[in-house]
Amino acid sequence: MKHVALLAFNDALATSISLPNELLTAANSVSRRDKRQPIMHSEFIGLDPSPISVSGGMHILPNADLSSGKEYDLIIVPSRWRHPHRGSPTRTDVQQWLKEHAARGAEICAVGNGSYFLAEAGLLNGQVATTHWHYFDDFAARYPQVSLQRDYLITQADNIYCTGSVNSAADLIIHLIDRYWGPSIANRVAQQFSPESRRPFSRNSYRVNRSDLHRDEVIALAQNWLARNIATPLNIPELAKHSGLSERSFHRRFRQITGLPPLQYLQKLRIELAQDLLQNSNLSVEEIGQQCGYSDASYFCRLFKQHSSASPGEYRRAVRRKLFEVDKK
Repeated sequence: MKHVALLAFNDALATSISLPNELLTAANSVSRRDKRQPIMHSEFIGLDPSPISVSGGMHILPNADLSSGKEYDLIIVPSRWRHPHRGSPTRTDVQQWLKEHAARGAEICAVGNGSYFLAEAGLLNGQVATTHWHYFDDFAARYPQVSLQRDYLITQADNIYCTGSVNSAADLIIHLIDRYWGPSIANRVAQQFSPESRRPFSRNSYRVNRSDLHRDEVIALAQNWLARNIATPLNIPELAKHSGLSERSFHRRFRQITGLPPLQYLQKLRIELAQDLLQNSNLSVEEIGQQCGYSDASYFCRLFKQHSSASPGEYRRAVRRKLFEVDKK
């Protein structure tokens, strides 16, 4: 069970609170159907017990406030409509609350200019971060000790995440759902929330110590070879030999760097390619399977459904329905 706090304050951008909460609540619903038990509990945390007015004229009654003493595993810090310094990022009680949770190992995710809250708390000093594009120059001037990544919509430094927009926050939440509760639940949640707009976290983020930014040149070369020869049958002994390693050492180092055994890593690359081709090409499912290294179409379909919680045909219909819908009015 994960305990989630959604920080709420006046003039917060409503969607930067509601969308992450809806995605997490959907994960709960999927789990209830499968295992008949919840996997997370979320609460709106106010700066004080007073009702909160967010963008769009909506109101939130917080479940608790900063003084409640409750501890959380995941904290969502929303964006603010207009400049964040008109909000409350400089409040010392907010900063202390964030710092205490970060020190306990809670994961903290800032949406858009919610990154100002983390910067004011000193949680981004010497770390990578991003923010909403409109505030790049202001953020860089205010927080020169932060390594601002203007070309990335998501950054990760240990347990601290920043996102540049509400949509990229959704990508991050899907990634966390995957990590917390597995790809089956994550994919089913993504299917409910316009999968054509989701971008894989691995392609969209700048992470400290991420698996494709590391110092093991031997494994990096092997990763590059797999990406260039994605349809080639995997021959681990041969790949290990070309890497100058024993098969056992190659397997150990590869898994240590990427977090996956070589075969699972290749399967992940293949499924991502298949998803891209299903969305953006008119190739048949059988042709896509062959391009991804699967000559047996039925095996490809079974494997794709295992990873994506939908058959290739179902996935294609879901991601292309909005892209190619004809306006009949």
